[in-house]
Amino acid sequence: MKFYKKDFYYDLPEELIAQTPVEPRDSSRLLVYDRNTGKTEHKVFRDVAQYLNAGDVLVVNNTKVLPARMYAHTANGGAVEVLLLKRLDRDKWEVLVKPGKKCTRGKKLTVSEELSFTVEDITDSGERIVKFEYDGVFEEILDRIGNMPLPPYIKQKLKDKSRYQTVYAKTDGSAAAPTAGLHFTPELLKSLREKGVEIAEVLLHVGLGTFRPVKEDIITEHKMHSEYYEVDEKAAETINRAKREGRRIIAVGTTSVRTLESVADENGFVRPCHGNTEIFIYPPYKFKCVDALITNFHLPESTLIMLVAAMTGREQVLSLYNTAVDEGYRFFSFGDAMMIV
Repeated sequence: MKFYKKDFYYDLPEELIAQTPVEPRDSSRLLVYDRNTGKTEHKVFRDVAQYLNAGDVLVVNNTKVLPARMYAHTANGGAVEVLLLKRLDRDKWEVLVKPGKKCTRGKKLTVSEELSFTVEDITDSGERIVKFEYDGVFEEILDRIGNMPLPPYIKQKLKDKSRYQTVYAKTDGSAAAPTAGLHFTPELLKSLREKGVEIAEVLLHVGLGTFRPVKEDIITEHKMHSEYYEVDEKAAETINRAKREGRRIIAVGTTSVRTLESVADENGFVRPCHGNTEIFIYPPYKFKCVDALITNFHLPESTLIMLVAAMTGREQVLSLYNTAVDEGYRFFSFGDAMMIV
């Protein structure tokens, strides 16, 4: 079956694009869709416990968003916006710069009194390879001077940096948050553990490619972005034990899905490993490891809505999204959530 980009379009009023996170985190709304019965329910996110059973394994992505946006200036005062994309070495990064004409090879720019960099190379797609110079610990300097790289559809400044991190974020490296996890609070996770739900942590560093639009009309011609992942022995053991015993694997977010489906064998078992994945999931994909999904509402015609459609079917996902629009759900990174069981 051939799918076109336009097959995943839905109409979204601009006022439904969430500009700020709700407080507390777990007071966001939750649309629950049961694939077996076709039933749709409207809940509050903390009600997610009603749909999780003892023995279920909730798989979360513990990546941490870098405050990766900063502002630099050239020797003659020209201003440049810099966005960290990927760490290549201890002090060497691939970055996105605006405007690019001020960042030619060999150019040195200053970010602050404690941080500067030199442009060493330019990639085929226009990103810069830069080497930073600084005194002290790079991550600590970045935490002081960097800004959270919020998606372009969020126009309001974020007052609290921690609200663009999950409460279980551990490993620095993402240019964007795994947003389905933003709804969880420590108290909600504690109550799920007490209920007998197991929580497994995997890692996938979210790149800005997650926001890259699908430009090709035929979706199979889209080149998927690459993202770094890790699955450790503890997570693999937890997931595989559940698989052997016929228990459910519930992915929190599309990033957890991409990680699990990248490393799973045909029987859904995973192995401890790390690497880069370019997996592109769209209908009619057969899931190997993931049994259910908690996710936010994604952009029209994006690879993320295509992934969700692989779990529900294309017509059904559009029906659910149109229902969410009619019900006034909040969309995208700081928006509400959907659970597919």
